[in-house]
Amino acid sequence: MELFEAIRNRRSVRRFSDRPVEDEKLQALLEAVRMSPSWANMQCWRFVVVRDVRTRETISELSYVESFFAPKGYKVNPSKKGLAEAPVVIVACADPSQSGVIWDQQYYLTDTGIASQTLMLAAHGLGLGTVFVGVFDDPKLRGLLNIPPGIRIVGLFPVGYPLDETKKEGPPRKPMSEIVFSEKWG
Repeated sequence: MELFEAIRNRRSVRRFSDRPVEDEKLQALLEAVRMSPSWANMQCWRFVVVRDVRTRETISELSYVESFFAPKGYKVNPSKKGLAEAPVVIVACADPSQSGVIWDQQYYLTDTGIASQTLMLAAHGLGLGTVFVGVFDDPKLRGLLNIPPGIRIVGLFPVGYPLDETKKEGPPRKPMSEIVFSEKWG
């Protein structure tokens, strides 16, 4: 798949078939992520790959939306079911001590964000679907996966074959004039 086509056609996938992800595809996905750029090439990210069905179900239960954070009428994380039904969940973590901090900017978030985008595009290129899930009970998830102190959980990615493989129109995008400025803001 051509890069710009993958960027244009990638969609957030929240429903998955029960078809398992082949080991070769999972390894290709993780190898693509491993090649992501990072601050001073420190590669601060770490990934926990979860295939066990009970653990995935527990991860799903730990993904929730508290009412004061949620937009009006938004009560359930739309990715909750996908975390349980996807054959793989990848938990993206980072070691902040292996990334930079300049003017209070913590680059571990940027580094892991770049690796996460690589993960999403590589998954799409392999015929897989995924979505970034950023709402979870951090202390309980940390305990479930034995994530050591000092390591930050950045996000969850259910990975699998999309349940509905028909091509859907993506959500509307803002016009270029609203997001890009020339020479200075405005």
